[in-house]
Amino acid sequence: MKELLTEYASYNVWANQQLIDTINGLTQQQIHQEINSSFPGIFKTVLHLLDAENIWWQRLKLEEHIQQPSDSFTGDFAALQKKLLHQSALFEEWVNHANEHQLQHVFAYQRNKKQYKEQVGQVLLHLFTHNAYHRGQLVTMLRQLGVTKIPSTDFIWYLRHKK
Repeated sequence: MKELLTEYASYNVWANQQLIDTINGLTQQQIHQEINSSFPGIFKTVLHLLDAENIWWQRLKLEEHIQQPSDSFTGDFAALQKKLLHQSALFEEWVNHANEHQLQHVFAYQRNKKQYKEQVGQVLLHLFTHNAYHRGQLVTMLRQLGVTKIPSTDFIWYLRHKK
């Protein structure tokens, strides 16, 4: 499991960077334009990625009171991308230093006043695939905005180009 999670953590950082580089070519109006999807627009979708990564980070660190970044975030896209890439790098670093026991550890957390128990490795796989799902939505939004040069963020593409 360690090898797979190490690859996925690295892939997550790489894929996030690929799309952020593309989004940086847009105007602020385009970044904030409302587009129908799970979250209404590019900015709000990237903010959701930050929320998801940061909330899972807090849970894995066994923090008692979980803070959702979007509740207090007031920055622009430059600040948002910096926070997301930093959070993704924290996961990559943690996974690189984790051992099998840490990845198989089952931890408890609470969501909406309900208690859950999950294995760390499974949560990480969930997080990385969750991000891939929303990156796909970002690609669709970019296409709707007329962007034609969009990098592939498929895992196999990452594997082919990391060598």
